[in-house]
Amino acid sequence: MPTRPTRRSPRASAASVKRFVRRQAMRAVYRTDLRRPLDPGLAVYGAYWNRGVACNPAAIHAKARELVPHIRGVWVVSSRHRDRMPAGVPYVIEGSRPYWRAMATATYLVNNSSFPGGFTKRPGQRYLQTHHGTPLKTMGLDQRAYPALARKTDFDKILAHVRQWDFSLSANPHSTEVWDRVYPAPEGTPYEHLDLGYPRNDVYFTATADDIAKIRAELGIAEGQIALLHAPTHRDYRDGFVPDLDPERLARQLGPDYVVLVRAHYFYGRSAGGDAPMGTGRVIDVTGHPRVEELCLAADALIADYSSLVFDYACLDRPIVVHAPDWDAYRAARGTYFDLLSGLPGDTPGPVTTTPDELRDVFRSGRWRSPEAAALRNAFRERFCPYDDGHAAERVVRRFFAPAG
Repeated sequence: MPTRPTRRSPRASAASVKRFVRRQAMRAVYRTDLRRPLDPGLAVYGAYWNRGVACNPAAIHAKARELVPHIRGVWVVSSRHRDRMPAGVPYVIEGSRPYWRAMATATYLVNNSSFPGGFTKRPGQRYLQTHHGTPLKTMGLDQRAYPALARKTDFDKILAHVRQWDFSLSANPHSTEVWDRVYPAPEGTPYEHLDLGYPRNDVYFTATADDIAKIRAELGIAEGQIALLHAPTHRDYRDGFVPDLDPERLARQLGPDYVVLVRAHYFYGRSAGGDAPMGTGRVIDVTGHPRVEELCLAADALIADYSSLVFDYACLDRPIVVHAPDWDAYRAARGTYFDLLSGLPGDTPGPVTTTPDELRDVFRSGRWRSPEAAALRNAFRERFCPYDDGHAAERVVRRFFAPAG
């Protein structure tokens, strides 16, 4: 029996037509703006698909205001995230008339993901792709080997985006090698690798003891408590945020000297959710905190999984425990560039656990801060943090905003 077509309400149809007409009008105005001269004093920033001021672009923007104050910075943000914008920071709403005017006339473009809407990059515009982490999981064209990923990925769109880049920022030689392969530049128009470190990591070298004490107090970490940060990454084979550890149980097992900070991946919204009460002093939901760098500064140790946060946290030279109960499933679904659980120097940043009891015992026994753990962490840091020294943002600003030629 034929399926009857779904009927849309007149109101929904009218709204759809209105949106279409508005988009077409914006594109027409944008084409006119493309004939305007470029503004040499305008830079447009974006991060995490228009979620607000964050990551490497945020650190570059802050340093640019200091070193090249004649260049005005404006951020692209989606309408649902406009409440995240700090007071006094200029922004435009994606898809709006000011957005298209800025994209048409800005000389400098900085993003850790991509700008929305399919803009036309003009001669004279300079685009810096900062990325947002060192790759453990497969990225770009390497995802073609994983059918579940490939079905959801537009590789032509990826390549079109790469053609816009003038510079690609890298935190370590591993990243440079991966970016060069998985984001190949068209022949004759190569982008330049900037092996300068991650600006977002500068704060790990410049924060003072007073800065850290203030962050901990604002989070509700009691003086003398050991704070453990758990910020698991997205799993392609799962729906929703399903943590691989029970933070309440771990906090009870370790006792009142410990507090567990839990941060869900940004794909899952602004709360870690779950049934357990959060913010009780023993387990704190920090998903909504605007700066993950501050959470790392507040934490005495990281309970890592496969998130790129492990590479950034290594800059602090603080204990890292890898909790990886689903490693086989994660590798099968997404693929990885090396074995994080191998135990080899340079691959593994500290003790590895795969069960709740092992995780509990690694803290109770003190193995999390043993000399053996420190040796692994040191080798990991040497491999993945060689350029990070607190001055990456300055190096990037001086290189990227320098006159072309």
